[in-house]
Amino acid sequence: MGKSGALRCSLLLIMLLPAWAGASELYRYLSDKGVVVLDRQGVPPQYIGKGYDVLDEQGRLLRRIPPAPTAEERARIDQAKAQANSDAQLLRLYSSLEDVDRARERKLTELDGVIAAARGNLQSLRTQQANLQSQAAELERAGRVVPESLLVQISNLKAEQASLLKDIARFEEARKQADVGFSTDRARLAQLLGGQR
Repeated sequence: MGKSGALRCSLLLIMLLPAWAGASELYRYLSDKGVVVLDRQGVPPQYIGKGYDVLDEQGRLLRRIPPAPTAEERARIDQAKAQANSDAQLLRLYSSLEDVDRARERKLTELDGVIAAARGNLQSLRTQQANLQSQAAELERAGRVVPESLLVQISNLKAEQASLLKDIARFEEARKQADVGFSTDRARLAQLLGGQR
């Protein structure tokens, strides 16, 4: 049985070999000179990006491989994907325009609170600095030397105020950005929801 099975397999293989050979594909592409090339080996790497056709033995089109997108087309495709992702995220976050308005109000109120706290801290530091400077002035008027520790405290208070002013500017910029961001989200959501108000 082993020999007859092997013989049958060999005969089957011999019969199928011509069919496999006849089932090869042709590749049609344009050369650099604009000449149509038919090749059984495949498409050379330098021509693949230009697109090509795969044909059967009779020259019938089996499939068409389109050219690779240009840099501009790829940028448009990437931009469209990014917009689709952004739209999907927006629709997950908000189901109505009122949701956007509420989220905007919460965020702006939160940032207003942070800004107000920072301004309060700034005013407190200014008051402390004024008190220390008053003490230093009194010492100078009395003809006494102002202690180094007092001068260091005043210097530290000035540095803290400068830092707080930067923080306040950063918080105010974040508030502006949040306001613009929510306005943009609201406008886009209105488009996605079909112009609801």
